[in-house]
Amino acid sequence: MYEAVHAHPDGDSTVARFAATAASVGYDGVVVRSRSDARPEVDYEAVGEEYGVDVVSGVELDAEDASHASGAIGDLREDATVLAVRGGTPDLNRFVAESARADVLAGPMRGGGDVNHVVVKAAKRNAVHVEFDFSRVLRASGGERVQALRGLRKLRELVDHYDAPYVVSADPTSHLQLRAPRELLAVGEEIGFERDRIRAGLEAWGELAARNRHRTSEEFIAEGVERGRYEEDA
Repeated sequence: MYEAVHAHPDGDSTVARFAATAASVGYDGVVVRSRSDARPEVDYEAVGEEYGVDVVSGVELDAEDASHASGAIGDLREDATVLAVRGGTPDLNRFVAESARADVLAGPMRGGGDVNHVVVKAAKRNAVHVEFDFSRVLRASGGERVQALRGLRKLRELVDHYDAPYVVSADPTSHLQLRAPRELLAVGEEIGFERDRIRAGLEAWGELAARNRHRTSEEFIAEGVERGRYEEDA
């Protein structure tokens, strides 16, 4: 299972601190999803080897609107193993869901965000993973927490109905906000998710990383087409 984190300078903790904490609480890896203008300069592979976890180079595009996101997705796609695009408005959520080059629609229910069947069906069609963001359930209170719970329930119903791909995250900006997989499984159960669904959402980050690494490998030509012995000998 993997968690997706905002590391310094986008967050309060370094990549190394996140990796060490993730390893200690039972994660197999972390995706560093820092904002595109605040990405850490670090050797991800070396940090992963030091702490015994997979450290994935990611980025989270936080665009003002769809027009700003459009060009930036193409620019960032080659720079990161996992590309998340922050949603949060109905128009932006739909744009990201329709963007096949994006991996994750992040935080779709934040702020004034909303998701409907059109967005979820587009996400499924384009293999864009919708994020179940548990951050406000874990760290907010009062009306904000109630609103977050309502949004997650609505999102769960739509994702389940259309069998859309998804990821799960607590969206931590500090290693102190990192929650062990067992904690997220328990929180998910409390708000109506099945444990296996939460586990699958945590595993999906690693599956995205493995898929995209394979796509950039020398063996990959196109979906279903791989470089084999004959191509190598040619």
